[in-house]
Amino acid sequence: MENLEKNFLLAKKQDRMAQKALYEMFSAKMLAISNSYTNNLHDAEDILIGAFMKCFTKLDECRDWKSFPFWLRKIVVNDSISFVRKNRNILYADIEIADGYSDEDIDERLEEINIEEIFSKMPAGYRLIFNLYIFEEKKHQEIAEMLNISEGTSKSQLSKAKKWLTEFLKAEENEKRDTETIKS
Repeated sequence: MENLEKNFLLAKKQDRMAQKALYEMFSAKMLAISNSYTNNLHDAEDILIGAFMKCFTKLDECRDWKSFPFWLRKIVVNDSISFVRKNRNILYADIEIADGYSDEDIDERLEEINIEEIFSKMPAGYRLIFNLYIFEEKKHQEIAEMLNISEGTSKSQLSKAKKWLTEFLKAEENEKRDTETIKS
């Protein structure tokens, strides 16, 4: 924590070494966050660089060193969402919310899940809503406003994302079971 406080205060004074230290402290985590939205490492890296540039030019807007990680995360998430909105044709289908899946199916396998693999395969519309709702803890109304979609579309996409995830996990489990059967 001492390093964060010291580097934060020096970075506010435009100290380049302190800015570099902050970048090194947070870049890996922020890159992973951005990549979870874009599903493209090159785009995520571009977003990350832009977010840090914005961060260092507006550092006076951050209240204090303790809130810096959260403030930076907000910049990265917002820039990632803006990027996806501008550069992707994501189709949101207004279809009835799907039933017939169990959140328990997901919870049981949570520790075995490779999030990056799943996100690379999950449809973009589902992934975006899922990230915002589950990881960023946004409400459907907030998501709808951010993405300029209806609240119902947000709910529908989350439901479909959960159903897709359940089906993906079941397929993985079946594949794993089939592989074990062949080996024995």
